[in-house]
Amino acid sequence: MRVLFLAWRDPRHPEAGGSELYVQAIAEQLVRRGHEVVVRVARPRGLRRDENIDGVRYERAGGRMSVYPLGLLRAVREPRTTVIVDVVNGVPFGAGLFPRRRVVAVIHHVHRAQWRMIYPGLGGRLGWFVESRIAPLANRGHPVVTVSEASRNDLIDLGYPHDSVHVVRNGLPQDVIARGASSLTRSRPRPTRLIVLARLVPHKQVEHALLTAAALAPRWPDLSLDVIGDGWWRSKLERQCRELALEDRVTFHGHVTEARKIEILDSSGLMLMPSAKEGWCLAVSEAGLRGIPTIGYRHSGGLAESIKDGESGWLVADLTDLIRTTEEALRAPSEVVVRGRNAHRHARTLDRTGPGARFERILAKENAQRSP
Repeated sequence: MRVLFLAWRDPRHPEAGGSELYVQAIAEQLVRRGHEVVVRVARPRGLRRDENIDGVRYERAGGRMSVYPLGLLRAVREPRTTVIVDVVNGVPFGAGLFPRRRVVAVIHHVHRAQWRMIYPGLGGRLGWFVESRIAPLANRGHPVVTVSEASRNDLIDLGYPHDSVHVVRNGLPQDVIARGASSLTRSRPRPTRLIVLARLVPHKQVEHALLTAAALAPRWPDLSLDVIGDGWWRSKLERQCRELALEDRVTFHGHVTEARKIEILDSSGLMLMPSAKEGWCLAVSEAGLRGIPTIGYRHSGGLAESIKDGESGWLVADLTDLIRTTEEALRAPSEVVVRGRNAHRHARTLDRTGPGARFERILAKENAQRSP
């Protein structure tokens, strides 16, 4: 097959996150299974127009919004494409609206909370209307792939048919899983070394981690917080950090290399993930692979699956509960180690080859059903 992904961003985009890593992982596996894969995305300043990343061809054009009409119009005119994969990050490309096109939609999670947080007022209401009303119409009759049962249930609540929504979870590369095997042989640092691994955008609610650190700092003099990731919300978080007098305890690392990320993870004891909404949250699995358990919000959806509450981490209700549970973990370092080992085992189940094969079957079925 010749598979064309239409997506907002790629892994080299300065605002890339879990969705982009998911697409890259699936695309790599499809290439290894003999298919031709092209991913069309926006072109931020500094990135080449065309690039090959691990066998996947990336074609970049357009900006934050213009990528949608540019990608769609070119895609529907190409007769060679077998299946179009519409990656819906709140806004669909709309490939499914064109008759006789073979289309599979990828939707990580529903963005109801994000629309309100990032675009309060009319902009957010319009965005939610597009996602909740237009996107289901655009993808009617086509299969939809998501990454967790929580997201599947949310999509069904929006009107997507039960039998059209398939769960294909995130995967971790085999070499990353293999490297993670050595992490449990090291002695773990005390859980007072906290870490957040996330894009710095409002719905990740990294400020809750800052407030947790500020609340616990008077009783834990060696408490520190490492923040890995970057985004347009960073300046606001850094300002809040100064207002909370946490400059000596919090380090904003920004984007780091994979080797540096592992180095920081291996020096950490406990991860906080106070995100408002997640499809799965690959960061939880990345931390788990290094033997680090996570505390996250139960209402976020996918965290209830990437974190096994009471086994590989903790699920909490709100900020007050986050602060209380973090302090309980700090007082029980042996329990943190136990849950870290369980998180490691849970993360090792995310073999990237399995998701690639499942995604391939969905593409093949869509191709067969719509072939003349």
